Amino acid sequence: MSAKPFQINVSETAIADLRERLARTSWPAAIPGAGWHYGVGLDAMRELTDHWRTGYDWRKTEAALNALPQFTTTIDGQNVHFIHVRSPEKNALPLILTHGWPSSVMEFMQVIGPLSDPRAHGGDPADAFDLVIPAIPGYGFSGPVTEQGWDSAHVAKAWDALARSLGYTRYGAHGGDAGGLVTRELGILKPEGLVGVHLLQIFAFPSGAPGEMERMDDFEKGGMANLGDWEKNSGYAAIQKSRPQTLAYGLSDSPAAQLAWIADFLMSFDLGLDHLGRDYLLDQATLYWLTGTGGSAANQYFEDARSGAGYREDRNETPTGVAVFPYDFRSVRAFAERSTNIVHWSQFDRGGHFAALDAPDLLVGDLRKFFRLFR
Repeated sequence: MSAKPFQINVSETAIADLRERLARTSWPAAIPGAGWHYGVGLDAMRELTDHWRTGYDWRKTEAALNALPQFTTTIDGQNVHFIHVRSPEKNALPLILTHGWPSSVMEFMQVIGPLSDPRAHGGDPADAFDLVIPAIPGYGFSGPVTEQGWDSAHVAKAWDALARSLGYTRYGAHGGDAGGLVTRELGILKPEGLVGVHLLQIFAFPSGAPGEMERMDDFEKGGMANLGDWEKNSGYAAIQKSRPQTLAYGLSDSPAAQLAWIADFLMSFDLGLDHLGRDYLLDQATLYWLTGTGGSAANQYFEDARSGAGYREDRNETPTGVAVFPYDFRSVRAFAERSTNIVHWSQFDRGGHFAALDAPDLLVGDLRKFFRLFR
């Protein structure tokens, strides 16, 4: 495989078209005073959409991404966009970071500097990483998938091929949410040279064995409420697992629909605008819109539902670290250990489902600590 340098250059015509479509948004009816009870609140959507049209600046985000070394390559016939940041430290450990849904490579912008150049950020240079941050096929500038079968296991195989194409024979991997499913599959694959995987979630549940619930600590028991909240608001997952192409028509035709679809998830798990920032939410919505990947990103859910990838209990023998944050699905170690070789487990008192966004310092610290085991 050969990698080609890549720069983002969205046309003014595309940006003008986005603003014109936002100005013509047809608003649905909403029950007065209902807020977010039935889904994304109408008042919030009107405010966000107005700012998107009149105050938001995509060029600022485009410039920040273009300041990073970006590339594209082809793996199994699929275009793959990735950021590749080499550390100034000669003994840096290569690390693949995989984003979630509805997210993108922008999820890791705050951790790139501390992970790749700890010396410049008050850390130990011995903790340095070379970073490979790919966009999952179907997402962002990787573009829509062109073939069936791109489940999380297929993506994991592609990531190993990507690492080897870059000359890395020894590397680690990290991911959360949809990226966590890919990273767990990479652990199950256990390719030669993969030293360890670090996850934000392991989706393991009670088996019904006697006494297993008593093994949960208070932190893990408290997470049951989070799981209940997710189940109440998980309609997006049912649709993406079953009818992603039907969903794609609305997301490809209406930027307001695209914004609402991802805002409904990104502003749950206590990730409101106070944590994310309004412009970050619009960064993600704009990226999905401009690349036409709202529906294509949903295909990963469909493929995993058919193959079982990401959730199957095949044994992951690769040494695994898990970082559990309070405003998230709180993984339970006793359940996770049934199918995972866990050698490192951390629980934190702040942070949520996308820890690289709202607790980047804690995530950086945990990645450094875990991968010291393999340096």
